[in-house]
Amino acid sequence: MSVFDLFRSRQPSAVSGPKSQGVCAALDVGSSKIACFIARTDQTIAGPRPRVIGVGHQSSRGVRAGAVVDMDAAAEAIRAAVEQAERMAGMAVNAVTVTLSAGQPASTRLAAEIDLPQREITEREPRRLLDGALAEFEMEDRVVLHAIPLSWSVDDHRGIKDPRGMFGKTLGVEVHVITAAIGPLRNLASCIERCHLDLKGVVATPYASGLSALADDEVKLGATLIDMGAGATTAAVFAEGALLHIDAVPVGGSHVTSDVARGLSTPLAAAERLKTLYGSALDSPEDDQQMIEVPSVSGETGAVYDSAPRSLLNSIIRPRLEETFELIRDRLDAAGVGKTSGRRLVLTGGGAQLPGAAELAARVFGKQVRIAGPCGVSGLGDAVSGPAFSAVAGVVRRETRGAAEAIAGPPRLSGLPTMRPRVRAEAGGGRAGSMWRWFAESF
Repeated sequence: MSVFDLFRSRQPSAVSGPKSQGVCAALDVGSSKIACFIARTDQTIAGPRPRVIGVGHQSSRGVRAGAVVDMDAAAEAIRAAVEQAERMAGMAVNAVTVTLSAGQPASTRLAAEIDLPQREITEREPRRLLDGALAEFEMEDRVVLHAIPLSWSVDDHRGIKDPRGMFGKTLGVEVHVITAAIGPLRNLASCIERCHLDLKGVVATPYASGLSALADDEVKLGATLIDMGAGATTAAVFAEGALLHIDAVPVGGSHVTSDVARGLSTPLAAAERLKTLYGSALDSPEDDQQMIEVPSVSGETGAVYDSAPRSLLNSIIRPRLEETFELIRDRLDAAGVGKTSGRRLVLTGGGAQLPGAAELAARVFGKQVRIAGPCGVSGLGDAVSGPAFSAVAGVVRRETRGAAEAIAGPPRLSGLPTMRPRVRAEAGGGRAGSMWRWFAESF
């Protein structure tokens, strides 16, 4: 089965068995860990709420910077994580929704407009406009992951949130399209297939993390989310209740570990342990006096230890983190969204747990910073409730929301006549014939 067949509009069930309704499976394939959540949707007074019933996570193998580099090793690690979650949940998974941070995810703005054949806007016209706009959009060797409508316009009136029921001559929409390179996605799909699983969908990692880690007020008033992964650091800008922009840099926690290993001449495993136990992104007056034992890299039999001041360790960690934050800041400023998100910055991901990361980010960005883990999902144990699991929990929240929309939302477009809207692309857009057509989604 080719990767094209995996992304057809079919909707496979998430799990097997007679009681699989309302159950979804989420998979986060990262550079340091592979995590799988199986969740059931509980109907509460406040609406559908996901509850995790199965958890599995393994050390990542065959993945670098979020991209698969060893198919066999990656497939084996994915299979182990999924099987662990299946045993805990007591049911078998046959389809998963995965996160994607590789493939240089990028944002493009589309503006599309059509003439209305009738004065009143029904549920059909917005969906037909979005589908027609995506059909006219193409970027070579890239695939559309998400198409998120930001605002609608009827005639000359802009900023409309829901045009249904309104009257006018023309209907327009501004769409945020998120794309990724097809190569890493094809490799990931192949690994999923080797595990005898269907690929139900793909969610950009910063988008998934934002669904989980951000409060509703932060999404409405504006906030920047930074997911500090092991192989890559991704960012997402939210404002007015929608995702406005995403970006990524191929620098993460594993690069900090490599710097420590080289700077202290110690094995990578020891460098990771030293970074976790003693590392900080801030200086302390006591760092020069506190000595730490550093395992030496040598071919001799038996452990050989050197000693180094803690200040040396922190002087290696701080420049790399500062460089990462500056890269993200400069890219967001270049995209024109640096000030759109207001004064809120939220850090998540495993790298956010390093002491001093929030304070350093506050200095670089000049914003109010907090560290956040997954929220809005029940059933998480202490071991999987930290910032490192925000992305996979965000996929669960998105799947729960999507299940509710599938019942109450507008009808699908099958059988409707094709429309050719007037489309304008910004920030690197294209035209004519997208590879896969995805229905638009909102936050």
